Amino acid sequence: MRTIPYLIPVLALTAACGGSDASSGGAPGAGRGGRGPAQAVGVGIVTLQPKPIEDGSEFIATVQSLHSTTVQPQAEGVLTKIFVKSGDVVRAGTPLMQIDPEKQAQTVRNTESQRRAREGDVVYWKSQVERLQALLKAGAISQNEFDTAQHELETAQANLSALDAQVREGRVQLDYYRVIASTAGVIGDVPVREGDRVTTSTVLTTIDDKAGLEAYIEVPVDRAPDLRVGLPVQLLDQDGKVLATNPLTFVAPRVDPATQTVLAKSRLHEAPPAVRVHQFVRTRIIWRSMPGLLIPITAVTRVNGQYFGFVAESSGQGLVARQRPVQVGELQGNDYVVKGGLKAGDQLIVSGIQKIADGAPVKAQ
Repeated sequence: MRTIPYLIPVLALTAACGGSDASSGGAPGAGRGGRGPAQAVGVGIVTLQPKPIEDGSEFIATVQSLHSTTVQPQAEGVLTKIFVKSGDVVRAGTPLMQIDPEKQAQTVRNTESQRRAREGDVVYWKSQVERLQALLKAGAISQNEFDTAQHELETAQANLSALDAQVREGRVQLDYYRVIASTAGVIGDVPVREGDRVTTSTVLTTIDDKAGLEAYIEVPVDRAPDLRVGLPVQLLDQDGKVLATNPLTFVAPRVDPATQTVLAKSRLHEAPPAVRVHQFVRTRIIWRSMPGLLIPITAVTRVNGQYFGFVAESSGQGLVARQRPVQVGELQGNDYVVKGGLKAGDQLIVSGIQKIADGAPVKAQ
């Protein structure tokens, strides 16, 4: 019984301490249910600066070669030899194919034999004219006899000249049986085979020189007033990345009546190695360039058809995120062109926007 008075004060003290903790209003954040000040969220911030904004239109262009050659024979006959294959790089004058020349060679030989006979006629009548001229001076023959001999000499010389021309022509024709490259470049498809009979209308192969490529762009007639030589033309890859930029070098003075387009050409002084003749390529004609703002796609959200972005504004306790409606234009790569809602100098939040709301404290990450 003597221990009870000592236990009661201890229990009372314990109860008093526990009750004080449970019922105390305390300072903010004290106790189990209190909250401290919101923590600033780390975000990516970019200060907007004006940049050149390109106003352009995309078109599908066809690559053509200034030095594209279709090889056709100038003689008929059977192909006896093909010296090249597709993809070979050749120089001007390189032999490509051989057509059987035997028939033409025989014609040349016959003409040459006739020429030798006419040479004999010329030698004979020349000696006759010299002999008769001496007799004419001596009064041994009449003028008529001398004139006849002179006429025969002139006829023989004329026949010889005609045969000379035939021999030269025959030899030129004989050269046509050896098909050579008229320009330097890369051999295309070779659709013929040895043993095929070819005519002057047969396509033997093509030769393309990549040093002289042009992009042929068909521009709709409603944009024709904006076309002018010197406008930048960009070559694009499948993702829209600019591979090369070349100037517009030609604008057709007429509209194609079938397609209602205007032909524009750009000489490809700069072109990726993979570009080939007759290839379709994406191009963009830059009509004009003006200062403006670009913002990343990831910096904006779309709600009910309206775009919004966050800017970081200074407050008494640091930076605060403020949501703003933004008017955006066309895409340029991975950026939107800003039409309204933002201005140069704004601190745009470009990353971490999924972790914040309007009025949330933020800090530059």
